[in-house]
Amino acid sequence: GRRRVRRARERWTVRSAAIALPGWALSAIRRAVTASRRAYGLAAAGGVLHFLGFVGYGIWPLALICLVPLWLALDGALPRRALCIGAVFGWVSYAGGFLWLWPALQVLLDGNAALGAMVWLADSGWFALRWALYAALFAALRRRRWPVAAAGVPSLVVVEWLYPMLFPVYFGHALAERIALIQIADLGGPLLLTAFLTLLNAAAFELWGWRGGARGRVTLAAAALALLGTWGYGVARIATIDRLAGAGAQLRVGIVQGNLGVQEKGVRAAHDHQRYLEQSRALLADGAVDLLIWPETVYSRGLRGPLPISGHPITADLPVPLLFGGAYVDPADDRRTTYNAALLVEPDGVIRRVYRKNLLIPFSEYVPFGDLLPTLAQRLASPSHFAAATDVTPLQLGAWRLSTPICYEAVRPAFVRRMMREARPHLLISLANDAWFGDSQEPALHLDMARLRAVEVRRYLVRATNSGISAVIDPVGRDVVRSAVQHAENLRATVRMLDEDTVYTRWGDWLGALCAMAVLFGVLAGRRRPSGG
Repeated sequence: GRRRVRRARERWTVRSAAIALPGWALSAIRRAVTASRRAYGLAAAGGVLHFLGFVGYGIWPLALICLVPLWLALDGALPRRALCIGAVFGWVSYAGGFLWLWPALQVLLDGNAALGAMVWLADSGWFALRWALYAALFAALRRRRWPVAAAGVPSLVVVEWLYPMLFPVYFGHALAERIALIQIADLGGPLLLTAFLTLLNAAAFELWGWRGGARGRVTLAAAALALLGTWGYGVARIATIDRLAGAGAQLRVGIVQGNLGVQEKGVRAAHDHQRYLEQSRALLADGAVDLLIWPETVYSRGLRGPLPISGHPITADLPVPLLFGGAYVDPADDRRTTYNAALLVEPDGVIRRVYRKNLLIPFSEYVPFGDLLPTLAQRLASPSHFAAATDVTPLQLGAWRLSTPICYEAVRPAFVRRMMREARPHLLISLANDAWFGDSQEPALHLDMARLRAVEVRRYLVRATNSGISAVIDPVGRDVVRSAVQHAENLRATVRMLDEDTVYTRWGDWLGALCAMAVLFGVLAGRRRPSGG
Protein backbone atom coordinates (compact mmCIF):
# COMPACT_ATOMS: atom_id res chain seq x y z
CA GLY A 1 0.00 0.00 0.00
CA ARG A 2 2.82 2.42 0.81
CA ARG A 3 4.38 1.81 -2.62
CA ARG A 4 1.14 2.73 -4.36
CA VAL A 5 0.84 5.92 -2.33
CA ARG A 6 4.44 6.86 -3.09
CA ARG A 7 4.00 6.23 -6.85
CA ALA A 8 0.78 8.28 -6.87
CA ARG A 9 2.60 11.19 -5.21
CA GLU A 10 5.45 10.93 -7.75
CA ARG A 11 2.99 11.00 -10.66
CA TRP A 12 1.20 13.98 -9.12
CA THR A 13 4.48 15.80 -8.64
CA VAL A 14 5.48 15.23 -12.29
CA ARG A 15 2.06 16.37 -13.54
CA SER A 16 2.13 19.43 -11.32
CA ALA A 17 5.57 20.34 -12.62
CA ALA A 18 4.40 19.92 -16.22
CA ILE A 19 1.38 22.16 -15.57
CA ALA A 20 3.59 24.76 -13.93
CA LEU A 21 6.02 24.86 -16.86
CA PRO A 22 5.29 27.61 -19.35
CA GLY A 23 4.33 26.60 -22.86
CA TRP A 24 7.59 27.75 -24.38
CA ALA A 25 9.56 25.42 -22.07
CA LEU A 26 7.43 22.43 -22.99
CA SER A 27 7.89 23.25 -26.67
CA ALA A 28 11.64 23.49 -26.18
CA ILE A 29 11.75 20.09 -24.51
CA ARG A 30 9.71 18.51 -27.30
CA ARG A 31 11.98 20.06 -29.92
CA ALA A 32 15.07 18.80 -28.10
CA VAL A 33 13.70 15.25 -27.88
CA THR A 34 12.66 15.31 -31.53
CA ALA A 35 16.07 16.67 -32.58
CA SER A 36 17.85 14.01 -30.54
CA ARG A 37 15.82 11.20 -32.11
CA ARG A 38 16.44 12.68 -35.55
CA ALA A 39 20.20 12.95 -34.96
CA TYR A 40 20.62 9.38 -33.75
CA GLY A 41 18.32 8.09 -36.48
CA LEU A 42 20.42 9.85 -39.11
CA ALA A 43 23.62 8.46 -37.58
CA ALA A 44 22.23 4.92 -37.64
CA ALA A 45 21.06 5.34 -41.24
CA GLY A 46 24.52 6.53 -42.20
CA GLY A 47 26.05 3.47 -40.56
CA VAL A 48 23.78 1.21 -42.62
CA LEU A 49 24.78 3.00 -45.83
CA HIS A 50 28.42 2.69 -44.79
CA PHE A 51 28.50 -1.08 -44.36
CA LEU A 52 26.33 -1.71 -47.43
CA GLY A 53 28.66 0.44 -49.53
CA PHE A 54 31.80 -1.23 -48.22
CA VAL A 55 33.63 -4.14 -49.85
CA GLY A 56 31.85 -7.33 -48.91
CA TYR A 57 28.35 -6.08 -49.62
CA GLY A 58 29.87 -3.97 -52.37
CA ILE A 59 26.99 -1.58 -53.18
CA TRP A 60 29.76 0.94 -53.63
CA PRO A 61 27.72 3.99 -54.78
CA LEU A 62 26.30 4.14 -51.23
CA ALA A 63 29.82 4.95 -50.05
CA LEU A 64 29.52 8.24 -51.96
CA ILE A 65 26.72 9.46 -49.66
CA CYS A 66 27.02 7.50 -46.39
CA LEU A 67 28.69 10.37 -44.49
CA VAL A 68 25.94 12.84 -45.39
CA PRO A 69 23.45 11.59 -42.74
CA LEU A 70 26.22 11.64 -40.11
CA TRP A 71 27.15 15.23 -40.93
CA LEU A 72 23.50 16.29 -40.86
CA ALA A 73 23.18 14.67 -37.44
CA LEU A 74 26.26 16.55 -36.18
CA ASP A 75 25.00 19.98 -37.23
CA GLY A 76 25.54 22.25 -34.22
CA ALA A 77 26.36 19.33 -31.90
CA LEU A 78 28.40 19.96 -28.76
CA PRO A 79 31.36 17.62 -28.01
CA ARG A 80 29.55 15.12 -25.75
CA ARG A 81 26.63 14.75 -28.11
CA ALA A 82 28.97 14.53 -31.11
CA LEU A 83 30.80 11.63 -29.46
CA CYS A 84 27.52 9.77 -28.93
CA ILE A 85 26.30 10.40 -32.49
CA GLY A 86 29.60 9.21 -33.96
CA ALA A 87 29.53 6.10 -31.75
CA VAL A 88 26.06 5.21 -33.05
CA PHE A 89 27.26 5.55 -36.63
CA GLY A 90 30.34 3.43 -35.95
CA TRP A 91 28.58 0.71 -33.99
CA VAL A 92 25.82 0.25 -36.60
CA SER A 93 28.47 0.12 -39.30
CA TYR A 94 30.39 -2.54 -37.38
CA ALA A 95 27.27 -4.55 -36.51
CA GLY A 96 26.38 -4.98 -40.16
CA GLY A 97 29.87 -5.08 -41.62
CA PHE A 98 31.60 -7.48 -39.21
CA LEU A 99 29.09 -10.32 -39.12
CA TRP A 100 31.81 -12.49 -40.67
CA LEU A 101 33.73 -12.39 -37.37
CA TRP A 102 31.16 -14.58 -35.60
CA PRO A 103 32.03 -17.96 -37.19
CA ALA A 104 35.74 -17.40 -36.58
CA LEU A 105 35.15 -16.59 -32.91
CA GLN A 106 33.06 -19.73 -32.52
CA VAL A 107 35.94 -21.84 -33.83
CA LEU A 108 38.72 -19.98 -32.03
CA LEU A 109 36.90 -20.01 -28.69
CA ASP A 110 35.77 -23.63 -28.94
CA GLY A 111 32.08 -22.76 -29.31
CA ASN A 112 31.94 -20.53 -26.22
CA ALA A 113 29.17 -18.17 -27.37
CA ALA A 114 29.31 -15.98 -24.25
CA LEU A 115 33.05 -15.35 -24.57
CA GLY A 116 32.65 -14.83 -28.32
CA ALA A 117 29.95 -12.22 -27.70
CA MET A 118 32.21 -10.44 -25.22
CA VAL A 119 35.09 -10.31 -27.72
CA TRP A 120 32.77 -9.15 -30.51
CA LEU A 121 31.22 -6.43 -28.34
CA ALA A 122 34.64 -5.24 -27.16
CA ASP A 123 35.90 -4.98 -30.72
CA SER A 124 32.69 -3.27 -31.86
CA GLY A 125 33.07 -0.73 -29.07
CA TRP A 126 36.65 -0.02 -30.10
CA PHE A 127 35.53 0.47 -33.71
CA ALA A 128 32.66 2.74 -32.62
CA LEU A 129 35.07 4.85 -30.55
CA ARG A 130 37.05 5.63 -33.69
CA TRP A 131 33.98 7.15 -35.32
CA ALA A 132 33.06 8.91 -32.07
CA LEU A 133 36.45 10.65 -32.07
CA TYR A 134 36.01 11.55 -35.73
CA ALA A 135 32.56 13.03 -35.05
CA ALA A 136 33.95 15.11 -32.18
CA LEU A 137 36.77 16.48 -34.35
CA PHE A 138 34.37 17.24 -37.20
CA ALA A 139 31.92 19.01 -34.88
CA ALA A 140 34.71 21.03 -33.27
CA LEU A 141 35.91 22.30 -36.66
CA ARG A 142 32.36 23.02 -37.82
CA ARG A 143 31.80 25.14 -34.72
CA ARG A 144 34.82 27.13 -35.85
CA ARG A 145 33.05 27.89 -39.12
CA TRP A 146 34.98 25.41 -41.25
CA PRO A 147 33.13 24.18 -44.36
CA VAL A 148 31.99 20.56 -44.36
CA ALA A 149 34.71 19.50 -46.80
CA ALA A 150 37.47 21.22 -44.81
CA ALA A 151 36.20 19.75 -41.54
CA GLY A 152 35.32 16.29 -42.84
CA VAL A 153 38.27 15.30 -45.00
CA PRO A 154 41.34 15.95 -42.81
CA SER A 155 39.60 14.79 -39.63
CA LEU A 156 38.83 11.36 -41.05
CA VAL A 157 42.32 11.01 -42.53
CA VAL A 158 43.91 11.85 -39.16
CA VAL A 159 41.72 9.41 -37.23
CA GLU A 160 42.47 6.59 -39.68
CA TRP A 161 46.17 7.41 -39.55
CA LEU A 162 46.53 7.50 -35.76
CA TYR A 163 43.82 5.22 -34.36
CA PRO A 164 45.10 1.66 -33.78
CA MET A 165 42.95 -1.15 -35.19
CA LEU A 166 43.50 -4.90 -35.25
CA PHE A 167 41.90 -5.01 -38.71
CA PRO A 168 42.94 -1.74 -40.40
CA VAL A 169 39.69 -0.79 -42.15
CA TYR A 170 39.93 2.41 -44.20
CA PHE A 171 36.94 4.34 -45.53
CA GLY A 172 38.63 4.38 -48.95
CA HIS A 173 38.54 0.57 -49.12
CA ALA A 174 35.02 0.92 -50.52
CA LEU A 175 36.66 1.82 -53.87
CA ALA A 176 38.93 -1.25 -53.94
CA GLU A 177 37.28 -2.74 -57.05
CA ARG A 178 37.00 0.56 -58.96
CA ILE A 179 40.27 -0.01 -60.81
CA ALA A 180 40.62 3.39 -62.52
CA LEU A 181 40.04 5.25 -59.24
CA ILE A 182 42.39 3.30 -56.97
CA GLN A 183 45.53 4.10 -59.00
CA ILE A 184 46.16 7.15 -56.79
CA ALA A 185 47.06 4.65 -54.05
CA ASP A 186 50.64 4.64 -55.40
CA LEU A 187 50.78 8.33 -54.40
CA GLY A 188 49.28 8.24 -50.93
CA GLY A 189 48.08 4.76 -50.05
CA PRO A 190 44.63 4.10 -48.54
CA LEU A 191 44.58 7.48 -46.78
CA LEU A 192 44.49 9.26 -50.13
CA LEU A 193 41.57 7.07 -51.20
CA THR A 194 39.80 8.00 -47.96
CA ALA A 195 40.37 11.71 -48.59
CA PHE A 196 39.07 11.41 -52.15
CA LEU A 197 35.94 9.50 -51.15
CA THR A 198 35.22 11.87 -48.26
CA LEU A 199 35.47 14.85 -50.60
CA LEU A 200 32.87 13.25 -52.87
CA ASN A 201 30.62 12.85 -49.83
CA ALA A 202 31.10 16.54 -49.07
CA ALA A 203 29.92 17.38 -52.59
CA ALA A 204 26.83 15.22 -52.03
CA PHE A 205 26.21 17.07 -48.75
CA GLU A 206 26.34 20.45 -50.50
CA LEU A 207 23.95 19.24 -53.18
CA TRP A 208 21.55 17.94 -50.50
CA GLY A 209 21.19 21.37 -48.89
CA TRP A 210 22.03 23.44 -51.94
CA ARG A 211 21.76 27.18 -51.32
CA GLY A 212 24.01 28.35 -54.12
CA GLY A 213 26.58 29.78 -51.71
CA ALA A 214 30.24 30.32 -52.49
CA ARG A 215 31.38 27.51 -50.18
CA GLY A 216 29.09 25.03 -51.86
CA ARG A 217 30.33 26.00 -55.31
CA VAL A 218 33.95 25.67 -54.18
CA THR A 219 33.31 22.20 -52.73
CA LEU A 220 31.53 21.02 -55.87
CA ALA A 221 34.30 22.38 -58.08
CA ALA A 222 36.99 20.74 -55.93
CA ALA A 223 35.16 17.40 -56.00
CA ALA A 224 34.70 17.59 -59.78
CA LEU A 225 38.38 18.38 -60.29
CA ALA A 226 39.39 15.56 -57.92
CA LEU A 227 37.16 13.09 -59.75
CA LEU A 228 38.45 14.07 -63.18
CA GLY A 229 42.04 14.19 -61.97
CA THR A 230 41.80 10.81 -60.23
CA TRP A 231 40.17 9.17 -63.24
CA GLY A 232 42.66 10.74 -65.67
CA TYR A 233 45.63 9.74 -63.52
CA GLY A 234 44.25 6.22 -63.28
CA VAL A 235 43.86 5.80 -67.02
CA ALA A 236 47.34 7.16 -67.71
CA ARG A 237 48.98 5.15 -64.94
CA ILE A 238 47.33 1.90 -66.03
CA ALA A 239 48.74 2.36 -69.54
CA THR A 240 52.22 3.12 -68.17
CA ILE A 241 52.31 0.16 -65.78
CA ASP A 242 50.98 -2.20 -68.45
CA ARG A 243 53.89 -1.20 -70.69
CA LEU A 244 56.41 -1.73 -67.88
CA ALA A 245 54.92 -5.10 -66.97
CA GLY A 246 54.94 -6.19 -70.59
CA ALA A 247 58.71 -5.74 -70.69
CA GLY A 248 59.36 -7.57 -67.40
CA ALA A 249 60.77 -11.07 -67.07
CA GLN A 250 58.12 -13.79 -66.83
CA LEU A 251 57.54 -16.33 -64.08
CA ARG A 252 54.91 -19.06 -64.40
CA VAL A 253 53.25 -19.76 -61.05
CA GLY A 254 50.85 -22.47 -59.95
CA ILE A 255 48.63 -22.16 -56.86
CA VAL A 256 47.17 -25.17 -55.06
CA GLN A 257 44.03 -24.53 -52.99
CA GLY A 258 43.24 -27.74 -51.12
CA ASN A 259 40.14 -26.54 -49.23
CA LEU A 260 40.92 -28.27 -45.97
CA GLY A 261 38.37 -27.40 -43.28
CA VAL A 262 39.62 -25.38 -40.35
CA GLN A 263 39.02 -28.29 -37.99
CA GLU A 264 40.45 -30.82 -40.45
CA LYS A 265 43.57 -28.86 -41.36
CA GLY A 266 46.57 -30.07 -39.37
CA VAL A 267 44.74 -32.84 -37.50
CA ARG A 268 45.95 -35.45 -39.98
CA ALA A 269 49.21 -33.89 -41.09
CA ALA A 270 50.30 -36.76 -43.34
CA HIS A 271 46.91 -36.89 -45.04
CA ASP A 272 46.93 -33.11 -45.61
CA HIS A 273 50.39 -33.32 -47.12
CA GLN A 274 49.42 -36.12 -49.50
CA ARG A 275 46.34 -34.21 -50.60
CA TYR A 276 48.43 -31.21 -51.61
CA LEU A 277 50.95 -33.43 -53.38
CA GLU A 278 48.16 -35.05 -55.41
CA GLN A 279 46.68 -31.71 -56.42
CA SER A 280 50.13 -30.43 -57.33
CA ARG A 281 50.77 -33.42 -59.60
CA ALA A 282 47.42 -32.75 -61.31
CA LEU A 283 48.35 -29.09 -61.82
CA LEU A 284 51.74 -30.00 -63.33
CA ALA A 285 50.11 -32.58 -65.59
CA ASP A 286 48.26 -29.71 -67.29
CA GLY A 287 51.46 -27.78 -68.00
CA ALA A 288 54.79 -26.75 -66.52
CA VAL A 289 55.25 -23.92 -64.02
CA ASP A 290 58.38 -22.23 -62.66
CA LEU A 291 57.12 -22.02 -59.07
CA LEU A 292 54.51 -24.00 -57.18
CA ILE A 293 52.78 -22.31 -54.23
CA TRP A 294 50.95 -23.83 -51.26
CA PRO A 295 49.11 -21.70 -48.66
CA GLU A 296 49.76 -20.83 -45.01
CA THR A 297 50.78 -23.63 -42.58
CA VAL A 298 49.76 -26.32 -45.05
CA TYR A 299 52.75 -28.35 -43.82
CA SER A 300 51.91 -28.40 -40.13
CA ARG A 301 54.59 -30.83 -38.97
CA GLY A 302 57.36 -28.66 -37.58
CA LEU A 303 60.48 -28.21 -39.70
CA ARG A 304 63.49 -27.97 -37.42
CA GLY A 305 66.39 -25.67 -38.24
CA PRO A 306 69.06 -24.55 -38.57
CA LEU A 307 69.00 -23.98 -42.31
CA PRO A 308 69.88 -25.24 -44.85
CA ILE A 309 67.79 -28.41 -44.69
CA SER A 310 66.54 -30.83 -47.30
CA GLY A 311 63.17 -30.06 -48.87
CA HIS A 312 62.66 -33.52 -50.38
CA PRO A 313 60.40 -34.74 -47.51
CA ILE A 314 57.99 -31.95 -48.50
CA THR A 315 58.24 -31.97 -52.30
CA ALA A 316 58.54 -35.77 -52.74
CA ASP A 317 58.64 -36.26 -56.51
CA LEU A 318 57.58 -32.72 -57.51
CA PRO A 319 60.12 -31.48 -60.07
CA VAL A 320 59.70 -27.72 -59.49
CA PRO A 321 60.57 -25.21 -56.75
CA LEU A 322 57.92 -25.05 -54.03
CA LEU A 323 56.97 -22.11 -51.82
CA PHE A 324 54.85 -23.24 -48.88
CA GLY A 325 53.64 -22.23 -45.46
CA GLY A 326 54.71 -24.30 -42.47
CA ALA A 327 55.70 -24.34 -38.84
CA TYR A 328 59.42 -23.65 -38.50
CA VAL A 329 61.23 -24.50 -35.27
CA ASP A 330 64.24 -22.29 -34.61
CA PRO A 331 66.79 -24.04 -32.36
CA ALA A 332 68.67 -20.80 -31.68
CA ASP A 333 67.66 -20.95 -28.03
CA ASP A 334 66.77 -23.70 -25.58
CA ARG A 335 63.04 -23.01 -25.97
CA ARG A 336 63.06 -24.12 -29.61
CA THR A 337 60.81 -21.24 -30.66
CA THR A 338 58.19 -22.04 -33.31
CA TYR A 339 57.23 -19.59 -36.06
CA ASN A 340 54.47 -19.40 -38.64
CA ALA A 341 56.73 -19.33 -41.67
CA ALA A 342 57.06 -19.26 -45.45
CA LEU A 343 59.79 -21.52 -46.83
CA LEU A 344 61.14 -22.07 -50.34
CA VAL A 345 62.40 -25.40 -51.66
CA GLU A 346 64.87 -24.24 -54.30
CA PRO A 347 65.48 -26.04 -57.62
CA ASP A 348 68.15 -28.27 -56.08
CA GLY A 349 65.72 -29.45 -53.37
CA VAL A 350 67.29 -27.45 -50.51
CA ILE A 351 65.59 -24.95 -48.15
CA ARG A 352 68.08 -22.17 -47.48
CA ARG A 353 65.92 -19.26 -46.34
CA VAL A 354 62.81 -18.77 -44.26
CA TYR A 355 60.49 -15.84 -43.73
CA ARG A 356 58.96 -15.83 -40.24
CA LYS A 357 55.68 -14.03 -39.63
CA ASN A 358 55.92 -10.72 -37.76
CA LEU A 359 52.29 -9.76 -37.09
CA LEU A 360 50.37 -12.46 -35.23
CA ILE A 361 46.58 -12.76 -34.82
CA PRO A 362 45.23 -12.80 -31.24
CA PHE A 363 43.62 -16.10 -30.16
CA SER A 364 44.61 -17.70 -33.47
CA GLU A 365 48.40 -17.59 -33.11
CA TYR A 366 48.91 -16.34 -29.56
CA VAL A 367 46.84 -15.60 -26.47
CA PRO A 368 46.86 -11.91 -25.48
CA PHE A 369 48.11 -11.44 -21.91
CA GLY A 370 48.65 -15.18 -21.69
CA ASP A 371 51.06 -14.78 -18.76
CA LEU A 372 48.43 -12.84 -16.81
CA LEU A 373 45.55 -15.15 -17.80
CA PRO A 374 47.04 -18.65 -17.57
CA THR A 375 43.63 -20.38 -17.45
CA LEU A 376 42.60 -18.80 -20.74
CA ALA A 377 46.01 -19.50 -22.26
CA GLN A 378 45.78 -23.16 -21.26
CA ARG A 379 42.32 -23.47 -22.75
CA LEU A 380 43.52 -21.94 -26.02
CA ALA A 381 46.92 -23.64 -25.94
CA SER A 382 46.78 -24.94 -29.51
CA PRO A 383 46.91 -21.53 -31.21
CA SER A 384 49.29 -19.91 -28.75
CA HIS A 385 52.59 -21.50 -29.68
CA PHE A 386 53.81 -19.13 -32.40
CA ALA A 387 56.38 -16.44 -31.75
CA ALA A 388 56.65 -13.16 -33.65
CA ALA A 389 59.75 -12.39 -35.71
CA THR A 390 61.10 -8.91 -36.43
CA ASP A 391 62.93 -9.30 -39.75
CA VAL A 392 61.43 -9.20 -43.26
CA THR A 393 63.90 -11.51 -45.01
CA PRO A 394 63.05 -12.09 -48.69
CA LEU A 395 63.18 -15.52 -50.26
CA GLN A 396 65.47 -15.92 -53.28
CA LEU A 397 64.46 -17.77 -56.44
CA GLY A 398 67.37 -17.49 -58.83
CA ALA A 399 67.83 -13.79 -59.55
CA TRP A 400 64.43 -12.85 -58.07
CA ARG A 401 63.61 -11.69 -54.57
CA LEU A 402 60.20 -12.73 -53.22
CA SER A 403 58.51 -11.11 -50.22
CA THR A 404 55.89 -13.27 -48.53
CA PRO A 405 53.50 -11.41 -46.19
CA ILE A 406 51.54 -14.12 -44.37
CA CYS A 407 47.75 -13.76 -44.15
CA TYR A 408 46.88 -10.68 -42.07
CA GLU A 409 50.22 -8.99 -42.87
CA ALA A 410 49.07 -8.32 -46.43
CA VAL A 411 46.31 -5.97 -45.24
CA ARG A 412 48.75 -3.75 -43.33
CA PRO A 413 49.99 -1.11 -45.83
CA ALA A 414 52.79 0.18 -43.59
CA PHE A 415 54.13 -3.34 -43.07
CA VAL A 416 54.18 -4.20 -46.78
CA ARG A 417 55.82 -0.84 -47.44
CA ARG A 418 58.52 -1.80 -44.94
CA MET A 419 59.04 -5.05 -46.86
CA MET A 420 59.44 -3.08 -50.07
CA ARG A 421 62.00 -0.72 -48.59
CA GLU A 422 64.09 -3.35 -46.78
CA ALA A 423 63.78 -6.45 -48.97
CA ARG A 424 63.30 -4.79 -52.41
CA PRO A 425 61.26 -7.72 -53.79
CA HIS A 426 60.34 -8.24 -57.43
CA LEU A 427 57.15 -10.11 -56.49
CA LEU A 428 54.73 -10.30 -53.53
CA ILE A 429 53.34 -13.71 -52.55
CA SER A 430 50.84 -13.82 -49.71
CA LEU A 431 50.06 -17.14 -48.00
CA ALA A 432 46.78 -17.23 -46.08
CA ASN A 433 44.11 -19.39 -44.49
CA ASP A 434 40.58 -17.90 -44.36
CA ALA A 435 38.83 -21.18 -43.54
CA TRP A 436 38.06 -19.75 -40.07
CA PHE A 437 35.42 -17.50 -41.62
CA GLY A 438 33.51 -20.05 -43.67
CA ASP A 439 31.49 -18.89 -46.68
CA SER A 440 31.19 -15.32 -45.40
CA GLN A 441 32.16 -11.87 -46.67
CA GLU A 442 35.61 -12.06 -45.10
CA PRO A 443 37.49 -13.84 -47.95
CA ALA A 444 36.36 -11.19 -50.45
CA LEU A 445 37.10 -8.41 -47.97
CA HIS A 446 40.57 -9.84 -47.26
CA LEU A 447 41.33 -10.08 -50.99
CA ASP A 448 40.20 -6.52 -51.73
CA MET A 449 42.18 -5.08 -48.84
CA ALA A 450 45.27 -6.93 -50.06
CA ARG A 451 44.55 -5.82 -53.65
CA LEU A 452 45.58 -2.28 -52.79
CA ARG A 453 49.09 -3.45 -51.86
CA ALA A 454 49.69 -4.40 -55.52
CA VAL A 455 48.71 -0.88 -56.61
CA GLU A 456 50.58 0.97 -53.85
CA VAL A 457 53.92 -0.70 -54.58
CA ARG A 458 53.35 -1.71 -58.25
CA ARG A 459 54.03 -5.41 -57.94
CA TYR A 460 52.17 -8.53 -58.94
CA LEU A 461 50.50 -10.02 -55.87
CA VAL A 462 50.03 -13.80 -55.74
CA ARG A 463 47.63 -14.91 -53.02
CA ALA A 464 47.50 -18.59 -52.08
CA THR A 465 44.83 -19.58 -49.56
CA ASN A 466 43.65 -22.85 -48.10
CA SER A 467 39.93 -22.41 -48.87
CA GLY A 468 39.71 -19.30 -51.08
CA ILE A 469 39.87 -16.73 -52.35
CA SER A 470 43.21 -17.49 -54.05
CA ALA A 471 44.15 -15.06 -56.80
CA VAL A 472 46.81 -13.34 -58.84
CA ILE A 473 46.47 -9.54 -58.90
CA ASP A 474 48.38 -7.45 -61.43
CA PRO A 475 50.16 -4.17 -60.51
CA VAL A 476 47.10 -2.06 -61.33
CA GLY A 477 44.76 -4.14 -59.17
CA ARG A 478 43.04 -6.34 -61.76
CA ASP A 479 42.33 -10.03 -61.22
CA VAL A 480 44.48 -12.21 -63.48
CA VAL A 481 43.01 -15.42 -62.07
CA ARG A 482 40.75 -16.01 -59.09
CA SER A 483 39.33 -19.03 -57.28
CA ALA A 484 35.97 -19.64 -55.64
CA VAL A 485 35.43 -20.00 -51.89
CA GLN A 486 35.39 -23.44 -50.24
CA HIS A 487 36.44 -25.32 -53.36
CA ALA A 488 39.57 -27.35 -54.09
CA GLU A 489 41.11 -25.62 -57.09
CA ASN A 490 44.36 -25.26 -59.00
CA LEU A 491 45.27 -21.91 -60.53
CA ARG A 492 48.04 -20.98 -62.92
CA ALA A 493 49.19 -17.60 -64.22
CA THR A 494 52.18 -15.79 -65.63
CA VAL A 495 53.49 -12.90 -63.55
CA ARG A 496 56.15 -10.32 -64.34
CA MET A 497 59.14 -9.34 -62.26
CA LEU A 498 59.13 -5.58 -61.57
CA ASP A 499 61.32 -3.13 -59.66
CA GLU A 500 59.16 0.01 -60.06
CA ASP A 501 59.38 2.46 -57.16
CA THR A 502 56.41 4.61 -56.10
CA VAL A 503 55.73 7.78 -54.15
CA TYR A 504 53.97 5.73 -51.49
CA THR A 505 56.91 3.35 -51.15
CA ARG A 506 59.24 6.29 -50.60
CA TRP A 507 57.07 8.65 -48.52
CA GLY A 508 54.38 6.46 -46.96
CA ASP A 509 51.44 8.16 -45.21
CA TRP A 510 52.56 11.73 -45.84
CA LEU A 511 48.92 12.81 -46.12
CA GLY A 512 48.27 11.84 -42.51
CA ALA A 513 50.92 14.23 -41.27
CA LEU A 514 49.61 17.10 -43.41
CA CYS A 515 46.04 16.58 -42.26
CA ALA A 516 47.15 16.34 -38.63
CA MET A 517 48.76 19.78 -38.90
CA ALA A 518 45.61 21.20 -40.52
CA VAL A 519 43.32 19.78 -37.83
CA LEU A 520 45.59 20.93 -35.01
CA PHE A 521 45.66 24.44 -36.43
CA GLY A 522 41.88 24.45 -36.78
CA VAL A 523 41.24 23.27 -33.23
CA LEU A 524 43.75 25.64 -31.61
CA ALA A 525 43.48 28.74 -33.77
CA GLY A 526 40.00 28.62 -35.31
CA ARG A 527 37.29 31.08 -34.33
CA ARG A 528 34.47 29.36 -32.49
CA ARG A 529 30.90 29.82 -33.73
CA PRO A 530 28.64 31.53 -31.16
CA SER A 531 26.52 29.07 -29.19
CA GLY A 532 23.33 30.42 -30.73
CA GLY A 533 24.61 30.11 -34.30
